[in-house]
Amino acid sequence: MFQTTRRRLALWYTSVTAILLLLFATGVYFYVRSTLIERIDDTLEHVVEVVSRSIVIEPVAPKSRTLQVNIEASFRDNFLEQGDDHIDLEWFTARGSLEWSTLPSPIAAPLIMNSNRTHTETVRLDATRLLRQVTQRIQLGQQVLGYLRVSHPWFEVTKPIRELFVDLTLGISGMIGIVAAIGWFLSGLAMQPIRDSYQTLRQFTADASHELRNPIAVIQTNVQVALSDPDPDPTQTRSHLQVVERLTRRLGKLVDDLLFLARQDSGIVQPQWGEVDLRDLVEEVLEEQGISAAEKDIQLKLITDVHTAKLTGDRSALARLLTNLVSNAILYTPNQGSVKLELQSSKRSNQAIWTLRIIDTGIGIPELALPQLFDRFYRVDPARSKASGGTGLGLAIVQTIVTNHQGTITVESQENQGTTFTIALPQSF
Repeated sequence: MFQTTRRRLALWYTSVTAILLLLFATGVYFYVRSTLIERIDDTLEHVVEVVSRSIVIEPVAPKSRTLQVNIEASFRDNFLEQGDDHIDLEWFTARGSLEWSTLPSPIAAPLIMNSNRTHTETVRLDATRLLRQVTQRIQLGQQVLGYLRVSHPWFEVTKPIRELFVDLTLGISGMIGIVAAIGWFLSGLAMQPIRDSYQTLRQFTADASHELRNPIAVIQTNVQVALSDPDPDPTQTRSHLQVVERLTRRLGKLVDDLLFLARQDSGIVQPQWGEVDLRDLVEEVLEEQGISAAEKDIQLKLITDVHTAKLTGDRSALARLLTNLVSNAILYTPNQGSVKLELQSSKRSNQAIWTLRIIDTGIGIPELALPQLFDRFYRVDPARSKASGGTGLGLAIVQTIVTNHQGTITVESQENQGTTFTIALPQSF
């Protein structure tokens, strides 16, 4: 699926770029071609103007009003240097018959005699040679003396145009190849976040399905066993009901965690911002978790030198964050251990922040597990987490809450020595 989409993106990118390059090359081609033609036409018209001024006109006979052109006197100095790109001159009488020419053989091209203006055209000599011609009618008063036709080889247009066409073709082909490679690379970069999100979603869906399927299957089994017994034993029935109650409680917590993360991801629920005293909130959470700590004879205390720790935040979300971290610390700390919280004010990049550390003397976390610790459904010890009713979403929820408050959370741990979570929250934002 992703490869198909990537190919389509690369193909569209290449196609659009190729069309733009072709349009650009076409414009360049016709612009250069028209420029070359205009340059030759200007040259021919300039030659016509120069030669026209040098034509010697004289009476046919003394005192005659009829005029004629003295061919020898007019064109003896107008022989242009011979070469592949030389300009040829032709002189035609007023009746249109060729009278003088620099061409080795007459051109089988009709003479345009009906226009008072300069006439420009392109004629073919043979299969390989073309000429660009300008024809000018020469007259004095009402008397037409003849026609001057100037010719220039067309290869000065066709040769550079062919070279330009080849250069543009090779250049565009190379550019399209490069664009195709870049398009494939860029489409891969564009698809990577989508691929990662898709893989994360698949993994999340699979994990959620697994977490929901197992308790539901166990609940269904216990209910079926209890219902299938024709003479139920009250003790056995009570045992089945206790299992069902425990599993439904776990399912309720899992669904609640999933809903919280889904709402945070979608932005459906907006945080209820307000002023929160972080110290008071920490003391409330410690009071709530005191019973759990007392059952394991764990010392639970707060160490701080501030009387109030005001910040802008969502009180319920911050309470959930602290509850998750403190309950985890108590859960994974052996009997007669300690869990302490350190709260202090500090600065980071000229911004006032509250730094809260949750330090326990628990079993610790393996170093290889630290990078994945905040992933959803990740458990360092799956068997122990399930036995304690954990869903694998607690730390993911903690990270989401910290991120929403523009804070940071880090973890340091050593196995069998303890773990320290450090949270930095801006006092205002």
